[in-house]
Amino acid sequence: MTIRFSVNGEERSVEADESMPLLWALRDLLGLRGAKYGCGIAACGVCTVHLDGSAVRSCVLPLSAVEGKRVTTVEGLGGNHPLQRAWVDEQVPQCGYCQPGQIMQAAALLASNPNPTREQVREAMNSVLCRCGTYLRIESAVRRAAEVMRNKEASHD
Repeated sequence: MTIRFSVNGEERSVEADESMPLLWALRDLLGLRGAKYGCGIAACGVCTVHLDGSAVRSCVLPLSAVEGKRVTTVEGLGGNHPLQRAWVDEQVPQCGYCQPGQIMQAAALLASNPNPTREQVREAMNSVLCRCGTYLRIESAVRRAAEVMRNKEASHD
């Protein structure tokens, strides 16, 4: 079956079984390897991408669910997103495995809430597991990026 959808702003189509998880289509068919395989049951969050702007777990999302929709992966953030810079500034990565999922979860949070409280950051980020335990750095990076993004928005007003 042919599934058509937008990936990082580009119209794409894949020939695959409609029950194939989006993660495998992204990684194996489209060569986008930012989203990682962690658990395969949507429990760890390392496979997080955006579907029409909302964070979803791509390891369990069937291709049929993305027909005609917009998918954004960490590659789609462009490499110079305030979250990516904050990740480096706060020295978040250790092993780095969860980072794409963490960043995509944080991007969804900041898109819906540009000024989250510490508790809101913790709650939103709680669903993506970090094997290295850099949760305090992740929280700091999200709050730093939120501030940068708010300041940038204010300077455009």
